[in-house]
Amino acid sequence: MKVIACSLFSVACAAGTDDATDKNRPVTKVINLLKDMQKQLEKEADEDEETYNKLACWCTTNDKEKTKAIADAEDRISQLVSTIEEKTATSSRLNTEIENLEKEVAKNQASLDKATGIRKKDLADFNEDEKDMLQSISALKSALVVLGKHNGGAFLDMHLEDTQVALEQLLRRHSAMLGDMLSVGDMKMVRSFVQAPEEFLDQPAFKQSYAPQSGEVYGILKNMLSTFEANLSQSQKDEMSAQGAYEELKAAKEDEIKEGQSHLENNKEQLASTDEDLANAKEDLEDTRNSLSADQKFLMNLKQKCQQTDQEYEERQKTRQEEISAVSEALSFLTSDDAHDLFTRTFNFVQTSQSVETGARRHAAQVLAAVGHRLSSPELVALSSKVRLDAFTKVKKAIDDMIGKLLQDKEDEVKHKDYCVEELNTNERETDLKNRDREETEASIDTLKNEIHMLSQELDTLKAEIQSLQTELKRAGEDREAENKDFQDTVADQRATVKLLQKTLDVLKGFYNKKHKGASLAQEDPAGPPPPPGFKSYQKSEGSGGVMGMIQQIIGDAQAEEAQAVQAEKDAQAAYELYVKDTNDSVTAKRDSITNKSDTKAKKEGALQETKKDHNNIMVELEELSNENADLHKACDFTVKNFDIRQTARDEEVEALRQAKAVLSGAKFDSALIQKSSVFMGARK
Repeated sequence: MKVIACSLFSVACAAGTDDATDKNRPVTKVINLLKDMQKQLEKEADEDEETYNKLACWCTTNDKEKTKAIADAEDRISQLVSTIEEKTATSSRLNTEIENLEKEVAKNQASLDKATGIRKKDLADFNEDEKDMLQSISALKSALVVLGKHNGGAFLDMHLEDTQVALEQLLRRHSAMLGDMLSVGDMKMVRSFVQAPEEFLDQPAFKQSYAPQSGEVYGILKNMLSTFEANLSQSQKDEMSAQGAYEELKAAKEDEIKEGQSHLENNKEQLASTDEDLANAKEDLEDTRNSLSADQKFLMNLKQKCQQTDQEYEERQKTRQEEISAVSEALSFLTSDDAHDLFTRTFNFVQTSQSVETGARRHAAQVLAAVGHRLSSPELVALSSKVRLDAFTKVKKAIDDMIGKLLQDKEDEVKHKDYCVEELNTNERETDLKNRDREETEASIDTLKNEIHMLSQELDTLKAEIQSLQTELKRAGEDREAENKDFQDTVADQRATVKLLQKTLDVLKGFYNKKHKGASLAQEDPAGPPPPPGFKSYQKSEGSGGVMGMIQQIIGDAQAEEAQAVQAEKDAQAAYELYVKDTNDSVTAKRDSITNKSDTKAKKEGALQETKKDHNNIMVELEELSNENADLHKACDFTVKNFDIRQTARDEEVEALRQAKAVLSGAKFDSALIQKSSVFMGARK
């Protein structure tokens, strides 16, 4: 600006000869103009200081607030992360406890159901045994009544057959127990009585020895009755004890189930509350991180803007101080005593010479051309040519036009620079946000992929377990079928054996139990010689009783083995049915789990597709932001980088034009002053 002031002074000197007779000296206007410029510069300095103080206050206040907000957000994030970890651990623990409680309740219920099933089966067996025992006792009592009242023939005929049938059933059902209870002789006597009670009572020796034999049978049957009654009483006591033990077990299991269900409900309520708190904490964490990112971005932009403001204010102070110094120095030249004397002598001699005017134009044009070249202003260079050729009126109009254009260019450049800064900051902020969204979606994609992979593995495991259970169930069915076939064969063999032996026994009994009487013919006197000796007395085989006893024993053993086979078959069938039920329940539970996990997997796969779409959209938006950023830098880098230089140069150019116009509006100086000003300008350069 010092050079501009000197240039203006030279222009004023060059134009000083235009109107030597003007009562208002042109130099006075120049001095007044410089004084106005000085005041304006001081006013602008005060305005800049006020603006800077406001910006400095804004920077300090927001720096403190955002720094505190960032620290608070970081503390809050640390607390939320700790809360999330705690709630996650609590949720995992509650899920494990709920799973264990559900298993425990199910186990207790299964135990209760199993005990109930066993109790029902035992009760049914007891009822059947009790009924059988009562029938046996009744049969024994009937037999004792028959033997006790043997003298009543009509009574014997009426009840003997029923008693025989009842005793046969008793011996068949309780052969094993009776074998342990009675001796072989007693057993043989009882069987003889049961097989043929009439013959037993009508034996030849019966009438003479009835009392000992009937008393012996009577005593055996009475002992059997006592044993059966004692066994019945003990069975009833055992049944009552078993029922009491079952009731105690049932009450204990029901209490355990009730307590487990109560704990289960409490844990589920705690889990729901914990999961809700966890979701809220995660949402709060996301919001806090977003707020922290925005605050960090704002603080970064604030520091950058405040730093630029400090630099700009320092440069503006320096430039304005130089301008003020240049104006003050120019005023010192124009208001010095030597300049005053020179101006007095100059304006006392009016000279109107075309050659002087032409020289002034030429010198003014040189000054404008020099300023235009220094500022790289083609407009000033063109104006210098007009000064040589045109009148000052056209020159001043051209100066006005140039000033208007320069001011408009300055305003447009300020708007463009503000637009560039705002758009670049917006683009950077949006890019940071989108990059964070990209990172979050990529993390979500990885999480979903891992979860889907884990679900796929779990589904494969469940399917393999179901396949294994079904295979084992099929094998168990085949084994059960084979066992049942063996059972059927065993029972058929035993029954065929019993049938064959029974037929054999019946044949032997049919013969050996008959009474064979020898024919007695009346002895008459022979009419001739006597006949030869006749047959000897017929005697039954002495071993027939042992053979029939052995056959009867074999029949009893075969029937006992059949009974054992039937019981074993019942137990095996019950165990198989329980295994089938447990296996089917397990398969059903695993299939339900497969359904639930498949639904979860499908949802997560859908979420994965949506997240991938979001990720693709984010990548497209990032590419668009990158292209936009490149376009902005292409359009704005030159303007932003050279903004201060261009603004300063344009201000100097405008100021030079204004001062040149002011001087050309009527300043007149003699050649001596022009020469001195030119020398001064050259020295300033």
